[in-house]
Amino acid sequence: MKVLRKIIEIDEERCDGCGQCVPACEEGAIQIIDGKARLVAEKYCDGLGACLGECPNDAIRIVEREAEDFDEQAVEEYLKSRERLECGCPSTQVQILDAPTPTQTQGVQSSLGHWPVQIKLIPPHAPFLKNSDLLVMADCVAVAYPNLHKDMLPGKVVMIGCPKFDNKEEYVEKFKHIFLKNEINSVTVAIMTVPCCSSLPVIVKKGMEKSDKNYKIKQIVIDPKGNIVG
Repeated sequence: MKVLRKIIEIDEERCDGCGQCVPACEEGAIQIIDGKARLVAEKYCDGLGACLGECPNDAIRIVEREAEDFDEQAVEEYLKSRERLECGCPSTQVQILDAPTPTQTQGVQSSLGHWPVQIKLIPPHAPFLKNSDLLVMADCVAVAYPNLHKDMLPGKVVMIGCPKFDNKEEYVEKFKHIFLKNEINSVTVAIMTVPCCSSLPVIVKKGMEKSDKNYKIKQIVIDPKGNIVG
């Protein structure tokens, strides 16, 4: 049933998908979908605006309009269903990892120092991005290059994605906001020799240009046999 009431409104032009508003909403009414904060359902929003103060871009406001009435019971059921689906998955939880320790099998050390690693999941405000040496990597590189943890990852903040299957414009916007919000020490892009990988350095460069930054990009090219060829 539609009633005249207060409810949040999200300005998609201002929203950069940072996700800071998501945990601020106890009802779970806001989620990051396709790189933007979106209202999952009107009935989950109580209209009190606890999320307003968390948005760094003033992309959220309270408006009064006809909307589905707030349903506290529906919220409770929705939150329980999310708990069952998420099962404690840490995919979206920003973490700075402890110093690596050798595995029990081969004595190989992991050089990964943060989580998450997917380009789509890393918020521009993640603390590990500040003054970082950025390694933007096509996800196939991790499979093809055998000495990844030894040669490429040490000291780097890694961001992994596939320029063929993921949304290129979302990537450009993500990098724009990363470069706007953080001072970056260096940028390395690691790609495969396959044609679909060639757009990844272009995407990073476009994001850089949109932020009016001009970092030099070092490029590493790996062939399917795991050799560095460029």
